[in-house]
Amino acid sequence: MPPPPNQSARTLKIVKNIQTTAKKVLINEAEALNSLSKSIDEKFEACVQDIFKSEGRVVITGIGKSAIVANKIVATLNSTGTPSLFMHAADAIHGDLGMIQKNDIVICISKSGNTPEIKVLVPLIKRTGSLLVGLVSNMDSYLAHHSDHVLNATISDEACPISLAPTTSTTAHMAMGDALAVCLMELRNFTSEDFARYHPGGALGKQLYLKVDDIYLDNDVPIVKETTLFKEVILEISSKRLGAAAVIDNKENLIGIVTDGDLRRALEKGVNLEVVTAKEIMSKEPKNVNKGDFAVHALNVMQQNSISQVIVLDNNKVVGFVHLHDLLKEGII
Repeated sequence: MPPPPNQSARTLKIVKNIQTTAKKVLINEAEALNSLSKSIDEKFEACVQDIFKSEGRVVITGIGKSAIVANKIVATLNSTGTPSLFMHAADAIHGDLGMIQKNDIVICISKSGNTPEIKVLVPLIKRTGSLLVGLVSNMDSYLAHHSDHVLNATISDEACPISLAPTTSTTAHMAMGDALAVCLMELRNFTSEDFARYHPGGALGKQLYLKVDDIYLDNDVPIVKETTLFKEVILEISSKRLGAAAVIDNKENLIGIVTDGDLRRALEKGVNLEVVTAKEIMSKEPKNVNKGDFAVHALNVMQQNSISQVIVLDNNKVVGFVHLHDLLKEGII
C-alpha cells in the first residue's frame, strides 16, 4: 500500500527540523565558549597560580550534572600532572568531607551556585581551612560570594528549547576545566614523556614510550659490503627476512640500501649477475632513524616515504632494522 501523498513532505520537514536543531545547539555552545574567553583575566590567573603553588591536591565537588563534569575534570587533571580527586557534594556532608586534607584546594561546580547541598557544603569546606574555588554560571550566587576564587562560566542560555536542561552550561564548565588543566600543564613544563608515564597502556601509551631500541634487537641485521656480489646480496636478504640489506663501505659507514625492488630493477636491466656489486644496484641515502628514537618516529618515516622498513643507526653505524610488521605487532598502529 503506497504511503499517503503528504508523508514524504512531512518526513522531509522532520529531517530538516532535526538538522536545524542540531546546528542551533552547536552554534549556541560555540558562541558560549567564545564569550567565555572574555572571563579569563587576572583573577583566573591568580586561581591557577594558587593551585600550582599548592602542596595539596585538588578536590572537585558537585551534584547532578555538575558531579559528572567534576569527574571529567578530575580525570584530566590527574592525567596531566595535577593530583586530584572527586567528592560528591551530597556524600560530603555524610562523611566524605574527611577526604579533604591539609593544603588541599576545593573546586565546587554549580550552575546556579544556590542549590541546598552547596549552601550546606560551602561553610563546611571553609571550616577545613582549604581554599575554595567556585566554578559557577551565576556570579550573583551564594557560591560565588563565598569562594576565594571564582571561575566565571556565565552563559546567556542553555541550548535546549526550554533553556533548562544542562547543555551549554556543562560544556562551559568542562571547557573551563580544560583551560585550567592546560595552564597547569604549561606551568609544570609537562612533556610528552610525563604524559607517557600516566598513560602506559594501549597504542597511545606505546607511541609515547616505546623506542626503536625496544624493537630492533629482536631482528637479524642484514648487512652487505659495497663490494658484495649480487648473488650474496640475495642470500643475505633472504636469510634475514626483512626484505632489504644495508650497504656499508670499508669503514662500516652506511652508504645505501638494497631492497627487493632494487633486485627486481637490476634484473629488468639485464645486469651481469656474475660481476655486479651491491654498490651498483643500491639506493643511496636510505631512510634511517637513530638508536634511542621513539618507535612512532620510525613509523612516521615509513609512512612519509611509503617504505616498509627503516635502518637504525648509532653514530652512522648500522645496528639494526625496524620493520612495519614490528610496529603492527607492538600495536603502535
